[in-house]
Amino acid sequence: MELAGEEDAFAAREAESAATDVTVVAPGLATARGVDSEHAKQLAYTRRVVELVGRCDPDIDAARAVVEAASIDREGTIAVRARDIRSLTDVSTTDAERRIGSALVDRGFGVDLDDPDHELRVYFSEDACLVGWTTVEGVRDFADRKPTDRPFFQPGSMAPVDARAFVNMAGAEPGARILDPMCGTGGVLLEAGLVGADVVGVDAQEKMASGAQVNLDHYVGSGEVLRGDATSLPLCDDSMDGVVFDAPYGRQSKIAQHSLADLVGGALAEVRRVAPRCVMVADRSWVDEAEDAGWEVEQVFERRVHRSLVRYVHLLHR
Repeated sequence: MELAGEEDAFAAREAESAATDVTVVAPGLATARGVDSEHAKQLAYTRRVVELVGRCDPDIDAARAVVEAASIDREGTIAVRARDIRSLTDVSTTDAERRIGSALVDRGFGVDLDDPDHELRVYFSEDACLVGWTTVEGVRDFADRKPTDRPFFQPGSMAPVDARAFVNMAGAEPGARILDPMCGTGGVLLEAGLVGADVVGVDAQEKMASGAQVNLDHYVGSGEVLRGDATSLPLCDDSMDGVVFDAPYGRQSKIAQHSLADLVGGALAEVRRVAPRCVMVADRSWVDEAEDAGWEVEQVFERRVHRSLVRYVHLLHR
């Protein structure tokens, strides 16, 4: 799996929603088994999946030797695409493509750089080179849903790529029921809905609830947004499969009767009532509050957004 971004552990954890035995083996690269191809297309931090041919040292001669020795049960045209992951090696990718491509030509393949039948990926990373045939290309259309381009926009909206990663970690897939109890403009709901989940949003402000519904109708065409209190959700026990929410950052809640701590603690208790797992994003650790609410804290990722903001991504299950 070719990972995106700079945080491999985070990308690998998201990839676990579409595969098993995901293991980071070099910067920007992970191996996995049992990949669900349709789900893998929807991952935010996996660019593509390749069928592994072999692994060697990050050297062109070694990579060519892997290709020469491989059993290849394919016919048609090929293209070789080489990448120096994060510029960690001094390998010339142009030379790598030319020399490895010539090895395939020697084996009877034709070359078509524009529309090949098969694409061989050669990844050079720190202390390793992985070679494989492309099987899944990620659908990376997040720029089409920039918060500023949506019908309803408010400052502070989460980037679509991050919202997609969070909903995947929460179990979003066709038929799953995903809740955002502090949905704001609906960015989390959009990404969950676009991968096929049934979505429900709740927000304390009528303006935000109605605006999120407009965005949801525009991009997804289904889903429901309600005005309500995250500490007293209008939902039955165990009515959701997963929850994602972005807790207020460094400010008091817009719900006048709650302090920030009361809001977050109360919301954590409520979402545990309605779903077995939750991804909570915040500007600080809320581990103690999560445990007090009865959650098991699986993992917390600290992700720097910019100099003054670190997002704490809490993965919780009951």
